[in-house]
Amino acid sequence: MKRKLSLILQLILWNPRAILVNLTCKGRRQPNSLIVYKGNYALSTHRSATINIEKGNLNLNQFMRVKEPFFGMLEMQENAVINVKDHFSIHTGGHIIMLKNAVLNLGSGYINRNVRIRCYEKISIGENVAISENVTIWDSDAHQIIGSTSSTTKPINIGNHVWIGNNVTILKGVTIGDGAVIAAGSVVNKDIPENCLAGGVPAKIIKTNVNWQ
Repeated sequence: MKRKLSLILQLILWNPRAILVNLTCKGRRQPNSLIVYKGNYALSTHRSATINIEKGNLNLNQFMRVKEPFFGMLEMQENAVINVKDHFSIHTGGHIIMLKNAVLNLGSGYINRNVRIRCYEKISIGENVAISENVTIWDSDAHQIIGSTSSTTKPINIGNHVWIGNNVTILKGVTIGDGAVIAAGSVVNKDIPENCLAGGVPAKIIKTNVNWQ
């Protein structure tokens, strides 16, 4: 109870609007689990949207060391769902749009500044992840090439203990295995096995049996 009171006090100090979101947004959340957002942030959740938190907090527009001016946003359309397993932080400048019936699963860890997430169907991010700045994650092409029979939308699955470098783009239908490292500037358009270093445009395996901390 003391911890929750402390968190509520922080909300009042940082952004009183966040209290309203916790009271009105649907979802299953532990008594000590809160949706926290700070600074310049726009949060638009349809009345049917849901944010579930198993434990910990969902921190949106999180500052690194000092208060930052970067604008962030989260839009959740009809029946969109966010599931948070443990403490997860998305830093300032994040731009997240979830379309109707989309599901975003977040394990634990953080995403650094200026992430761009477009969730048309399903994006799953595992536990203990470290995702760097300016990363783009889209599970859809958004448009269809005339004459093409391939699906425009396919789920993305990012495993546990994955490290993704700066300026990486992750495209539809990709699975990144547990423990993988994606080098800065890569475009990931095919599956990456676990415990390997991958990089390039498009990303290819550079080294296997990789461990990182």
